[in-house]
Amino acid sequence: MDDLALVDAARAGDDRAFEALVVRFQRKVFVVALGIVRNPDQAWDISQEAFVRVHGHLAEFKGDSSFQTWVTRITSHLAIDSLRRERKSRRDQLEDVREEALQEGGEGILSTSLGVDPSANLLRRELAGRMEAALDGLPEIHRTILVLREVEGLSYEELAERLGIQKGTVMSRLFHARKRMQAALAEYAPPATRQKVGGEE
Repeated sequence: MDDLALVDAARAGDDRAFEALVVRFQRKVFVVALGIVRNPDQAWDISQEAFVRVHGHLAEFKGDSSFQTWVTRITSHLAIDSLRRERKSRRDQLEDVREEALQEGGEGILSTSLGVDPSANLLRRELAGRMEAALDGLPEIHRTILVLREVEGLSYEELAERLGIQKGTVMSRLFHARKRMQAALAEYAPPATRQKVGGEE
């Protein structure tokens, strides 16, 4: 059954249909939550809460977007709210970055810009571990926005709305997050990229 058929069955009270949706999307939901909160136990709690919310609001799902988009949106909201509750005394700092510098941040830091040979399994595993460490080393505001952009694929406008910040702040945070990731992963990048990140000519 496709997603919409399972949703319709779950709305009609078919518990097995909802269980099938949970099985189908639980990994994606967990990855989004973990990418934001960086704590596996907390991410599992958020994942569970996300599916509780989904179950309770199935009637509100109109099918304007995919079910995956809907459930990951709920998950990211819950993860961000969780961080805000923990750090409600912390105020974000607005970072000033020149407009021309923003264009140098690069796209796809988490997926496509590192020049990794897909056949090199050992290198990919090593890179995955380094990426985890690099994400852990990012400030919360940079890690969150990078995961929402690269994993969930939100646009700048959607990021601004989701995080309650201005579009310019979105661009600034993404710029800094990508630069930090590029620096942490520079040894895996193609030579030209390494030179650019390292400031060499």
